[in-house]
Amino acid sequence: MGFKALGLEVFPVMGAEDARSTFRQLTRAGESYAIIYVEENLAEVLGSEIDKFKDVPSPAVILIPGREGPLGYAQAALKAAVERAVGSDIL
Repeated sequence: MGFKALGLEVFPVMGAEDARSTFRQLTRAGESYAIIYVEENLAEVLGSEIDKFKDVPSPAVILIPGREGPLGYAQAALKAAVERAVGSDIL
């Protein structure tokens, strides 16, 4: 809820299907979200949905650690994005 205090919209989800439904709503054509933050624990569940947006400028889907701490998905996604942009592993 810290993000809500910063003025961002927050969409809490309860379970995998709820997460999938909410993510599809946020990324539907006509929505105006430029950046969507997703907790790493949902990255596995939303993997195929998130992959659809890895090569488009908007919305940018950013993985962030959840309450459990970092799971490594965000770092792996950042590394893959840098490799695509630069053409080699510089991290």
